[in-house]
Amino acid sequence: MSTPPHTRATGGDALTLDVPGGGGARYWLTGLNPAAKLLAALAIGIGLIPAVDAVTGGVVLLAVLLTVPFSGVDRRTLLVLGGPFLLMGLSSGAVNYLYGEHGLEGAVGAAVRLLAIALPGLLAAVSSDPTEMSDGLVQKLRVPERPAMGVLAALRLIPLLADQWRTITLARRARGLEAGRNPVRIVTLFFGRLFALLVRSIRTGTLLATAMDARAFGTGRRTHARHSRWRTADTLLLAGTVLLLVGAYALSARLGTLVLLFS
Repeated sequence: MSTPPHTRATGGDALTLDVPGGGGARYWLTGLNPAAKLLAALAIGIGLIPAVDAVTGGVVLLAVLLTVPFSGVDRRTLLVLGGPFLLMGLSSGAVNYLYGEHGLEGAVGAAVRLLAIALPGLLAAVSSDPTEMSDGLVQKLRVPERPAMGVLAALRLIPLLADQWRTITLARRARGLEAGRNPVRIVTLFFGRLFALLVRSIRTGTLLATAMDARAFGTGRRTHARHSRWRTADTLLLAGTVLLLVGAYALSARLGTLVLLFS
């Protein structure tokens, strides 16, 4: 049976989520079952699809932001990983403002809804240990083992890709490949490093897939060394997610701002 998240000590390897013992409320989200967090994120994503107004998505986004201090995720990590989603939200808002039919209100609604859909999934992934995520997918959500192991491998390889990116950058700098203040050169070198990282990631993925096949992954029913536990808090999380969506729609309808996708 796996060690409960709140008792894990720091100082583990870089590929494992480390939570200090007695972390308290700051690490509340890390103690929940990853399957419950994924279901909650999925419920929010599906539930916000019909609503295109800013109030419905804004209420959900505010509630999700209030959980960030209890996720155990530091601000720098959240900004780095959430940066692309923030850029996507701003881009979506700009496009809807320029070419949409609802003007500024529609633009804000599109940006807020995208962020409200993306942030719960990001928090669910970052606040979950990769191994426990895989166990929860297989044991609680009945996901086939091959894709579950793929998720585990992907989450564990993210730090490795970051290290490889730094290695590529330092190696090219040692060869004198510097951009200086030339913006065109900066873009060219960036895509060059990106291509080199892609090649390395393909090689790593191929070796990993070969090693997993050699160990007979996905060829038959497997036993589990760890038991994925579903607690009362996990059920309350899902119930709270449903209540949050109902409350967001009710508040928007009460204010007269509710706009549905095909209305």
